[in-house]
Amino acid sequence: MIGKRITHRTADGVRIPGTWRHVFIRNGGHYFLTDLFIYADGLINCWGLVTIEEFEEKLRTGWVTTSIPEGAEASAHDLAEWKFSEPRSWLTPELLLAEVRDTIDQLNRRPDSTGRCLAAVDAFLADRTEENRAAAHAAFLAIPASRRRYALGDMDRKDAPLRVLLAGPGGRTYVAADPPITQEVYDSALAYFEERARRRAERAERVPTDGPAASHAPAVHLHQTFPKEPLDDPGTVGLRTEYPAPITIGEADYPSVAHAYWALSVAQPELRAAIAAADSAFTARKLAAGAPRREGWEQARTAVMTRLLRAKYDQHPELAEILLSTQDATLIYDDLESAFWGDNGGRGRGWTGRLLELVRSELHARRTGIPEL
Repeated sequence: MIGKRITHRTADGVRIPGTWRHVFIRNGGHYFLTDLFIYADGLINCWGLVTIEEFEEKLRTGWVTTSIPEGAEASAHDLAEWKFSEPRSWLTPELLLAEVRDTIDQLNRRPDSTGRCLAAVDAFLADRTEENRAAAHAAFLAIPASRRRYALGDMDRKDAPLRVLLAGPGGRTYVAADPPITQEVYDSALAYFEERARRRAERAERVPTDGPAASHAPAVHLHQTFPKEPLDDPGTVGLRTEYPAPITIGEADYPSVAHAYWALSVAQPELRAAIAAADSAFTARKLAAGAPRREGWEQARTAVMTRLLRAKYDQHPELAEILLSTQDATLIYDDLESAFWGDNGGRGRGWTGRLLELVRSELHARRTGIPEL
C-alpha cells in the first residue's frame, strides 16, 4: 500500500516515482530497522539498489529479514537500540516479496494482484460458470494473505463476501474457521456484489461538484529559449517570459516580461533603465544578477510576476489566444537558472507555469462573463 508515502529518485534526469516501507536488515548478526525504498522501474533500495530478482535473493539469504530471534539486538539509526523479547512477525519472505511486486504494479498504475482478482470476480459475475469461479478463486488466493482482507476496500465486512462468493454453495473458504457455505449465505454475498456494482456505476457517472481534479488536456512543456525577435507564428514559445512582447508598466516600457521582472527586482533605480534596454532577456538577467535585490523582493516576486503576466496578455491579445488554446493543460515551464520559477524535470517549484495557469483562468473567466470580485 503506497498511501501517502510518496518519494522518488532521479536517474539520467528522469524522475522515478517510489514509495517506502519498514523492514529489518540483518548485518553482522545485528538487526537494523530501516526503510525499504521501492521504485516504479522495479529497483529496490535495501542499502543499495537491486532488481526484484536480487531482492528475492536478499530475502532468501536473510539480508532482508522477516523474522527476528529471541534476544536479538536491533537498532534504528540515530534513534534507539534494543533487544527482542518474544518477537512475533506478521510476514514471511514470500509475503513480503509478493507485497513488493504489488507495490511496483501500483506505482506503474497497472492492476496489482487485488486488481487482477477483482477483474476475475467481475468476469465470474457476468458469466457464472464453475470455470470462471475457479479462475477468480485462484486470483483471490494469489493476493498476499496479508492483503486479502482489504481486497474489497470494505473495512466492515473485510473479505467475507469474497470468500463466500468464490467458495460457492456447499463449499469451504480458505479460512478453516468458516463453516460450509449455505445457499442463504451465498445469496447474501451475491446481493452484496450486486449492490457494490450499483454503487460503483453511480460513482462512475457522478460529476464532481466543482469539476474534475485533473486536467483533460495533455500537459504543455515550455522549454527554455531566448528568441530575440517576434515570430509570425510563435506557438507556445510566445508564452515564455523572455519572448519579445513589449509591455508598458506605469510610465516604463519593457521589451519582455523578463526584462520588466529583472529591472524591477534591483535596488538601484539607475540600473533599472540599463536592464530594460538590454538587447535580450538573457542579458537583462545577467545585469541584474550582479546587483542587490530590492528589500522584500523574495516575498513580493510572485505578486510582481503575476502582474507582469497579466499585463502581457492584456496588451497582446494574440498571445492571450495562444495561452487560452492550452485549455486546462498543466504548463511545465523550464528555467534552468531558477528552481523557483522552473519545473526543471520535477526538481523545481515551477511557479511560472502555475502563474500562467492562473492568468489563463482569469482570461477564461473574463471571456465567459464571470464577474471580477
